[in-house]
Amino acid sequence: MQDLIPEEARIKQAYARRLQMVPGTRYSCFNPGNVIIEQELERCFLSGFRRVKGLSLKDHRVLEIGCGTGARLRSFIQWGVQPENLVGLDLLEERVREARRLLPQSVTTVTGSASSLGFSDCTFDLVCQFTLFSSVLDDQIKQRISREMLRVVRPDGLLVWYDFKVNNPLNPDVQGIEKREIRRLFPECSITFRRLTLLPPLARFLGRLSPAVCQLISASRLLSTHYLAFIKKPSDG
Repeated sequence: MQDLIPEEARIKQAYARRLQMVPGTRYSCFNPGNVIIEQELERCFLSGFRRVKGLSLKDHRVLEIGCGTGARLRSFIQWGVQPENLVGLDLLEERVREARRLLPQSVTTVTGSASSLGFSDCTFDLVCQFTLFSSVLDDQIKQRISREMLRVVRPDGLLVWYDFKVNNPLNPDVQGIEKREIRRLFPECSITFRRLTLLPPLARFLGRLSPAVCQLISASRLLSTHYLAFIKKPSDG
C-alpha cells in the first residue's frame, strides 16, 4: 500500500493550504446562497432515495467516506437514521476529532483511507460520498475507493454520489468527474444521475443580493456544477 502514501500526503497538504486560505465565513449558513445549495441537495437526495428505495431510513446502516466534521452525518440523523447505525470515515484526524465533538457519542467516526475500508463485505445499506472523489487525482486510487464502496455495501443496498462534474480553474487540487468516468468506476452498475447545485461562488454572490433570483437560476440547471447519482451494484454482487 506504499503507493497510496504520496496521494494521501498530497490531499492532506491541499487541505492544510485550504484551511489557511479559505475564509471561515465562505460556507456560512448566514449566506442565503449556501442555504439554497444545501436545501436543494436535501430535497434531491430525499426524493431520489424515495424513488429507488422507499420512505424510511430508520433501519439503514449508513457509511459516509470523507465525512469531514460530520455535517452530512448530522443530516442523516435528521432524516431518520439511528445514530448507532451511522459510521463516518475521514483521512484527516483533526476533522474526525471535531466530528466526534459535534455528533452523538453513539455515532462511530474513524480516521482512515477510503481506499482500504476496515469493514466486512456487505456491511452497509447505504454508502455515501460527498465531494470526496474530486479531491483524489490518482486514477488507481479512485478505482480502489469505488471497489471498496461496492464491497462493503449490501447486494440490495445503495451507493450515493455527490460531486463536481466540472473543474475549478482556481483550485488545481480538485478535478471534476463526468458521467463517463463515474460509469467506468462503477461498471455494470445501474446509475441514475441528476444535475444540481448552482456554481457555488455565483450562488453565494446572488444569495446575498437576491435569494429569489438565486433560486430561479439554480432551478434552470444551466449553471449546475455537480451530479447527484444513485448507484446500485449488480444483483449478483
